Amino acid sequence: MVLGLSQTKIKNRLIKSTTKRISENNAKEKARQIIDYAKNSYPAVSANSIQTQKVQYYATQLLHLIETKKQISNQMIEKAQQLPEFEILKSLPGIGAISAALFIGEIGDLSRFANHKKVNAFIGIDIRRYQSGKYAGQDRINKRGNPKGRKILYLIIRNMIRQQKAAPNHIVDYYYKLKKQPTPKLDKVATVACMNKLLKCIYSMFRNNTKYDYSHAVSMDQ
Repeated sequence: MVLGLSQTKIKNRLIKSTTKRISENNAKEKARQIIDYAKNSYPAVSANSIQTQKVQYYATQLLHLIETKKQISNQMIEKAQQLPEFEILKSLPGIGAISAALFIGEIGDLSRFANHKKVNAFIGIDIRRYQSGKYAGQDRINKRGNPKGRKILYLIIRNMIRQQKAAPNHIVDYYYKLKKQPTPKLDKVATVACMNKLLKCIYSMFRNNTKYDYSHAVSMDQ
């Protein structure tokens, strides 16, 4: 299939299909490499075989699903933008439009919770302690809440850590503080602790109708 196309056609397809900016010369070189690989590959099936048609069909279905997902995401963002907490959430470094929309979709109206601990319990990251007499077991989070909400929070924390250089974030500071203690916390334990802290921060911002301020957040931690 590749060998049936000219280097120019492959080059033009590369330029058109990639989301990153690629120069004409770079695309031309990539096209040459693709043709070289195709020449050295073993042709298992012909271009018009049933196997090739199946691959083309599934590739088309995949592209359709990707486009559908994109449309649904845009619809979610449009609805979430109508709510005041959308911009509050987006003011936090590491939370984009889709993350804010997903959070709102899973957590719902924060005003129905009396305090941030109620939100924690709803999601299922409140601490459950095992204790009997002199025995004290290891603390574990209560996973009886909203698993999708926990997953969204987990991904938000990981995204904050990845984007830590973009803007100061007291949640990221707290994560590294937990990791650098004399007895460093495991990554999962530190992440869950950050999820707890993030919920407390979001709830406070929502109650006070304020956007994220790093200096204020740090002062509240002291």
